[in-house]
Amino acid sequence: MPLRVTFVAAARSSTLHAERFEDDLPLDQAGWNGVLDASPALLPLAAAELRYCAPTPRSRATGDALGYAPLVQLALRDCDMGRWRGMTLGEAMAREPSAVDAWLADPRGAPHGGESLLAFIHRVGEWLDTRPVGDGGQIVAVAEPAVIRAALVYALKVPPSTYWSLDVRPLSAVALVGRDGRWHLRFETARTRHSRI
Repeated sequence: MPLRVTFVAAARSSTLHAERFEDDLPLDQAGWNGVLDASPALLPLAAAELRYCAPTPRSRATGDALGYAPLVQLALRDCDMGRWRGMTLGEAMAREPSAVDAWLADPRGAPHGGESLLAFIHRVGEWLDTRPVGDGGQIVAVAEPAVIRAALVYALKVPPSTYWSLDVRPLSAVALVGRDGRWHLRFETARTRHSRI
């Protein structure tokens, strides 16, 4: 029986704030409201045998609010953006335009002094491949959208540049089914997800 890992994207803080690299802001009222709105569809995932989350305040708070009581996994942390941490893409571009261009063009590059996109994808993929399988089972993991994009690129074995084409919305869920480097993306109706996780 295959393992099922369902990723849930953490709720975001207010859309009034620009999206920043490695943003550790906690959930604000808009984020909490989003969790409440999404909870009917996401609460059934609490039945998973293993429940994890990224170490960000938003991921932990989202998992706790949904009743997952998740275990923090450092491997699910966001990409290390080095000296760009806390900046928006626009701010980094204004300060270091050629470095940002190089980073966007080369998945092996880390001109910010942190982690390359390729290293980030492999880190998340290694976490995915080392989940306990037993006789199958179900896992839920709450993480930042960037982490879920990295997991999808790894699992589907697509070029790293695909990362930039994936749009993972807050409080969305996607399931990967398989094990040991052989993963399949699974889309389900809400009814199926409620009945089978």
